[in-house]
Amino acid sequence: MSALPTELVLGSVRVDTPVVLAPMAGITNAAYRRLCAEQGAGLYVCEMITSRGLVEGDETTKKMLVFDELESIRSVQLYGTDPVYVGKAVEILCGEYGVAHVDLNFGCPVPKVTRKGGGGALPWKRGLLAEILISAVAAASAYDVPVTMKTRKGLDDDHLTYLDAGRIAQETGTAAIALHGRTVEQAYSGQADWDAIGELVAAVDIPVLGNGDIWEASDAVRMVEQTGAAGVVVGRGCLGRPWLFRDLAAAFATPGGRSRLGSIQGAESRPVLPNLGEVRTMMRRHAELLSEHMGEERGCKEFRKHVTWYLKGFPAGGELRRALALVDSLATLDRLLDELDPEAPFPVGELGAPRGRQGSPRKRVVLPEGWLDDADGSGWHVQEDAHEVTGG
Repeated sequence: MSALPTELVLGSVRVDTPVVLAPMAGITNAAYRRLCAEQGAGLYVCEMITSRGLVEGDETTKKMLVFDELESIRSVQLYGTDPVYVGKAVEILCGEYGVAHVDLNFGCPVPKVTRKGGGGALPWKRGLLAEILISAVAAASAYDVPVTMKTRKGLDDDHLTYLDAGRIAQETGTAAIALHGRTVEQAYSGQADWDAIGELVAAVDIPVLGNGDIWEASDAVRMVEQTGAAGVVVGRGCLGRPWLFRDLAAAFATPGGRSRLGSIQGAESRPVLPNLGEVRTMMRRHAELLSEHMGEERGCKEFRKHVTWYLKGFPAGGELRRALALVDSLATLDRLLDELDPEAPFPVGELGAPRGRQGSPRKRVVLPEGWLDDADGSGWHVQEDAHEVTGG
């Protein structure tokens, strides 16, 4: 068995552990990225922004480009369908915001995005994909900033694009490609296909990052061992569990990360699971960071969505959960957190269980009229949405 990677190198950027936090709308703001970074090393990517919104000076877009003072590597995911807009947006990110890494989103499965040819729909147009990557890489190269891309297997099982996307990424000077092992049609349902990630690793020379169904650090180890990926991208698995990055850092810093982690069934070496008291402390820290970045009132409102994830499986009455989900100040939060039993053990039944949205497969992928008729799309002009803030 080959040794696990201990770092991730993306062009000029070196990350101390081969782990990337996936951008998630409304989640991976500066406060959450700081919280996760306090747990362990990794690359923590800002919420996705749109190239058109940035180029046109959209205020909402600019407000999303907030970085914590301790954020040493500024990383942003960019959405775009027009090579000109994308190039200009990359120039702004590098030149005005000091961004050190740009990731391009070609994986979003949301219908309002794919119906315009964006996100996971775009790689079907191989020529257009190449034009966008060329534009982004050219703009970033002046600042020695690496450009990466994230994609899915394809539109559906009959319209797979990931191997072509990998080839195009390599040919255009893209520093790495992340593959979510699901199709657009699957969205977040079913199981991720890690075999496809392995196939992409074998097909290209640039680093491939694996994404999909990483709920525990042991999953990340298993994915890398199975696929040969250079690292992993973690999304839903860290919802309400920022300490996952501590476990991931330990796994990849130790030769034979699997033995260090042990198994869920009770190996002595498994990660130390936090009790409710420790989770309570993490919740307070999260709300505090949100308040520092956004102001207390807005920060507490932003925190509400995280309560269910943090308390999943723990003993906490319905009334207390509802009160926490309506918290409006840090003082109120402190009072409510005191009602939780600090000695309650971590609910081991939640280990390895999916978190966040899952849903059902889409009945069909919504695409622009005639989209499938041309698999090249060079010169295709797709109207960008300046306000799209989803992920993939």
